[in-house]
Amino acid sequence: MNRYPIWKYAIILIMLLIGSIYSLPNLFGEAPAVQLSSTKATSKLDAAALGKVEEVLAANSLQAAMIQMDGASIKARFDDTDTQLRARDALEKAFNPDPADPSHVVALNLLPRTPAWLQALHASPMYLGLDLRGGVHFLLQVDMDGALTKRVEALGGDLRLALRDKNIRHGGINRNGQTLELRLRDEATQQAASNLLQDQFPDLQVTTRTEGGEPRLLLTIKPESARRVQEQALKQNITTLHNRINELGVAEPVIQQQGLDRIVVQLPGVQDTAKAKDILGRTATLELRMVDESSEGRAAEEGSGAVPFGSERHLDRDGRAVITRRQVVLTGENLTDAQAGFDSQTQEAAVHLTLDAKGARIFRDITRENIGKRMAILLFEKGKGEVVTAPVIRSEIGGGRVQISGSMSTAEASDTALLLRAGSLAAPMDIIEERTIGPSLGAENIAKGFNSVIWGFVVIAVFMCVYYAMFGVFSSISLAFNLVLLVAVLSMLQATLTLPGMAAMALALGMAIDANVLINERVREELRNGASPQAAINAGYDRAWGTILDSNVTTLIAGVALLIFGSGPVRGFAVVHCIGILTSMFSAVFFSRGLVNFWYGRQKKLKTMSIGTVWRPEKPGKSLTPAD
Repeated sequence: MNRYPIWKYAIILIMLLIGSIYSLPNLFGEAPAVQLSSTKATSKLDAAALGKVEEVLAANSLQAAMIQMDGASIKARFDDTDTQLRARDALEKAFNPDPADPSHVVALNLLPRTPAWLQALHASPMYLGLDLRGGVHFLLQVDMDGALTKRVEALGGDLRLALRDKNIRHGGINRNGQTLELRLRDEATQQAASNLLQDQFPDLQVTTRTEGGEPRLLLTIKPESARRVQEQALKQNITTLHNRINELGVAEPVIQQQGLDRIVVQLPGVQDTAKAKDILGRTATLELRMVDESSEGRAAEEGSGAVPFGSERHLDRDGRAVITRRQVVLTGENLTDAQAGFDSQTQEAAVHLTLDAKGARIFRDITRENIGKRMAILLFEKGKGEVVTAPVIRSEIGGGRVQISGSMSTAEASDTALLLRAGSLAAPMDIIEERTIGPSLGAENIAKGFNSVIWGFVVIAVFMCVYYAMFGVFSSISLAFNLVLLVAVLSMLQATLTLPGMAAMALALGMAIDANVLINERVREELRNGASPQAAINAGYDRAWGTILDSNVTTLIAGVALLIFGSGPVRGFAVVHCIGILTSMFSAVFFSRGLVNFWYGRQKKLKTMSIGTVWRPEKPGKSLTPAD
């Protein structure tokens, strides 16, 4: 009746083992570290850079607990913050000899102290939120006027091309703020221009006026189109920030919209505010330009002549000079996608680009007129341009599908595609709020949250052991198992734990013990009704299950609602709350009954059991009876 088969005990032991292993990394804490990464997404650090890091640290008598390659960066872990700061300064001098033109990012970070054998099992600690780990918090204001101005400038360029294609003569297009003024010669050209605007520029609102006897059209963006431009600008800025913050190696950064024109950025573990601000402000702009193929341009490339007027000198990834025209053919705004792939004919690594309608039209015209010449793709960061690639135009390219191939590896093609997709900020941003939470304050929050959970557990366990005797011990062990399982699941999911999450953890203890209280009271009720101990255990668990399921499902529904509609700290609370409900149902019912069955199920003629004082209906001479 009250015996588990072997396979159920095997499940309990496996869950106990898994829970212990994957919750263990959270006990080792974090250590100060320095992370080194390249400022160029296409330039990755290699074994030689790793050796240089070791040499620099050894030359400065700095002992690192661990140095490792981690993706495209090198991370060095230290035992204290003083050594960390000295190592940061030493690496900064070694890898960035020119402070005005840094080639690497040297950032302070925190790394877990998880032993190698646990890392081999892919056991990692939970991510800690800003309030527990410390870090920086920024509130960014997006310049929506700047986004609209940028859109108006683009529409002005498109309008010039469209008027030229339709052979409509005009007296010029001027921009005044977010308004375009189109000067025309007579009413006929005004009507033709109005028809063109109605057909091809639905985002523009047209107003007609006459000045000096000449008709003029005032063009402004429609309110609904302006709203759409602002929404797209905000989304593009958030995407770009994600791409840039990856250089800091931040675990679980928070980048989310707040209101209509603000972005919240939280970087847990980053203590270097200046470096974080530098990364946020350093965004790339993509440009396509023609290479200067004149004799003066070729001489300048070879270093035997000056750069011709109207051209600029840039370097490619190998340090070779490329002389490009100043005139920009296309920008990253016209690029909708970039994917790494292979050339269908030569099977060489290639990058496949997709352009929007405007970009496809411009690219078709440019490639038709410049067959046999080179076109350079440049990436501008902080005003400095780098030539990503400069392929030769072999034929006219239409349809908006462009392929870049030749002399590149698969990894280089993948990196180039990633770089081209990163894009630039659609609108300028200003930091209007800046807050730094030090690691000491985060450690204090962790200690307080940890103490609240532990003391809550201890008080509950003492009460259960006093009130329910041996069954209280079983309940307390189940509660401890639930806590271990909850931490293990959060660690395996690599969830971010915040102070609200620790509050949810304390609440999960109360929810879990509630199920055991229901079970124990059901068993007591069966004993009061005269059932034998074995029958009381069986009936108590079976009849309490329905009530436990109903109460947990209704609470789970509330938690899911918080998860769906909440944001920030509310979502952090909801994640731990929902997982805690699921683990509590497993531990309070399945695991605790396994303990009871193991302790009492072996006794065939069980007469008494330790479940505290059982109140029975009053009989002559007796009003209550101990259970054992």
